Amino acid sequence: MSDKLKYNMPVIVCIILLAVLLIIPTGYEDAVIYKGTDRCAARVISVNNSAIIDTGLIRSGEQTCQIELLGGKFKGQTTEGYNVLNGSLESDKIFSPGDKVLVVIDYKDNNIISVNMIDHYRINLELILALCFVAFLVIVAGRTGIRAILSFIITVLMIWKVLVPLYLNGFDPIITGFIITTALTVIIISLVYGFEAKTLAAAGGAVLGLLVTAVLGIIFTGSFKIHGAIMPNSESLLYSGYQHLNLTKIFMASIFIGSSGAVMDLAVDITSAVNEVICKKPDISAKEAAISGMNVGRAAMGTMTTTLLLAYSGGYIALLMVFMAQGTPVFNILNYKYVSSEIIDTIVGSFGLVSVAPFTAAVSGFLLTRKKSAQIQNETDGNSAENATSNI
Repeated sequence: MSDKLKYNMPVIVCIILLAVLLIIPTGYEDAVIYKGTDRCAARVISVNNSAIIDTGLIRSGEQTCQIELLGGKFKGQTTEGYNVLNGSLESDKIFSPGDKVLVVIDYKDNNIISVNMIDHYRINLELILALCFVAFLVIVAGRTGIRAILSFIITVLMIWKVLVPLYLNGFDPIITGFIITTALTVIIISLVYGFEAKTLAAAGGAVLGLLVTAVLGIIFTGSFKIHGAIMPNSESLLYSGYQHLNLTKIFMASIFIGSSGAVMDLAVDITSAVNEVICKKPDISAKEAAISGMNVGRAAMGTMTTTLLLAYSGGYIALLMVFMAQGTPVFNILNYKYVSSEIIDTIVGSFGLVSVAPFTAAVSGFLLTRKKSAQIQNETDGNSAENATSNI
């Protein structure tokens, strides 16, 4: 197989995989609660806030809006929509005239029964943001940017169309999550390198690091007595007819899934560095190449572990502010289970990240020096054959 074909083959495989993922159903498309309903965008014409009760910061009651339906079965019709307020700043929303909203229409035959106003309509803005990102990535990274977009889309579809349905169907979360994460690791890294020894080296180091993260996550989740219901919205699954789900195992799997991106990043950095060293010094030993890779890994570890800390803690700034505002002692904070769960996420994920460096350095040093030695041997054999032919 030529070098060009090795580099481009993963793109072909990923396009085929993308087509398959787009076609296959999740099995949950026809939810019972949405049967007999239509959803579309609508424009708010006027609002009636007379039934809203204000109690300090809390607003409860119901907002009634006159809306024009912009799509679906009843496009062009004007009707009343209802926005129920539950007294929660997190989930409640208030609409104003001119707002574009997403609505769910409950109907029978050709008659509208009721219209529930779900939220502000954001799909058009989300699409604009995504297209701007795609354009920016392609401008900056060129063909590599296109590969990055392909890996991004495949990752989203693998999670939505494979991982989540398998979890809902009761498959073991840890085994299923590890298999899918491993597959994504191989796919994403192969898009970077092609079907090369570098892919095998980087993927091998990354998977070993994920294995360390998975084992430690299982051990410490049990030791800390963390229940999977600590995950936001997870309890709703149990009350929706999915009592068979093991939320704790899903939490365990989320630890290594969450750290897999940083793990892949570090594995690729080290593999690229080792490959560069071997290209500059073809006669280098596997041990020396591995030491060079480890030196690069040490330099990256400091920032990578901090990356995980910032990624996980960034979403909990408000919670930290509440603790400080209430004067909560640090000993209390560290014993709360939702804080302990974040400590597990951060430290166990960092354990896996640190372990990636020696694993990847050793694997890439071994595989890439062997590959280079084989190439040198083939070139030597070819030159010998040429010399023999010319002598004859």
